Amino acid sequence: MKLLWQQFARRFYSSESAVARKWIYAKTFKGEPSHANFRLETEPLPTALRQGEFLAQAEYLSVDPYMRPYMLAYPEGSLMIGGQIARVTQSANEQFPVGANIFGQFGWRTHTVCDPDALEKDKPYVLPDFGPLPRSLGLGILGMPGNTAYFGLRELCQPRAGETIVVSGAAGAVGSVVGQIGKNLGCRVIGIAGSDAKCQWLEKDLGFDGTINYKRNNVYAELKTVAPKGVDCYFDNVGGDITETVLKQMNVYGRIAVCGAISNYNSAVGKVADPQRQFVFKQLRMEGFLVWRWNDRWMEGIEANLQSIREGRLAYEETITEGFDKMPDAFIDMLRGGNTGKAVVKV
Repeated sequence: MKLLWQQFARRFYSSESAVARKWIYAKTFKGEPSHANFRLETEPLPTALRQGEFLAQAEYLSVDPYMRPYMLAYPEGSLMIGGQIARVTQSANEQFPVGANIFGQFGWRTHTVCDPDALEKDKPYVLPDFGPLPRSLGLGILGMPGNTAYFGLRELCQPRAGETIVVSGAAGAVGSVVGQIGKNLGCRVIGIAGSDAKCQWLEKDLGFDGTINYKRNNVYAELKTVAPKGVDCYFDNVGGDITETVLKQMNVYGRIAVCGAISNYNSAVGKVADPQRQFVFKQLRMEGFLVWRWNDRWMEGIEANLQSIREGRLAYEETITEGFDKMPDAFIDMLRGGNTGKAVVKV
């Protein structure tokens, strides 16, 4: 029966999946992204699947800060990059059967024909069993952002019980997980975020020991108050003035994991107000990093965070935008700090 189905799948698609919709990088980013940077197009799909291929239909798509600087390396007219959670709707690949829920780096598109064996990197994978948890978590705490927090904090900062950790961008997809993992390791955790509501969420719901609203308060003075013994570990998501301020209060032998420089991403091309961008993308030491260095341990991070959720030691929040047409809106809003937790678009 399976063989007959695969033969059928290689010959026909349903009319429903004959066309993919996709968002194109229409104009090079200069400053803050706008709708003029994007163009919605359609693309006909092949009429047959080859052996080893499958057809996936997107259910949830991710918008992340890294997309802003990464797209500068792509020419205008390229597909917008990004990960998605999709369902396999047709298959000629036994490893990706019909009905499987998968993660794939398919970009901003609704349907994708993929042959995993033809990819050198960014291979798709079938999601582990999340039980009653939403599949969209595969884009957040049970995906790349969760692994960024898990490996970046543990491997680079190596926090010890009793130490003080400061997290910038603390209410985002990565920072909110970093803080919780730090608390689970017995550390004192201070979060820096951009609104009173976010700070309240971090303290009341996630258990942060203290927070600083950088838009309303003097970060240097506030940090002296909430971290009177100095900072042992700094997980940096933002760069810029906030990082300069935190570095002045680091303790001897302090450890810094440079994950992002979002405060600098909308700067003019070629203008770098601080070195954080280079720390991230060249993986320099303080230490800068990209989560892909732990690809060979990818499921370790997902399974560890999943277990912590099940044990009640990790909480999550998602900011979900409805509709594929709203991809640019969700992306622009995320870069402005409009999300709490992971920013996701539901198709």
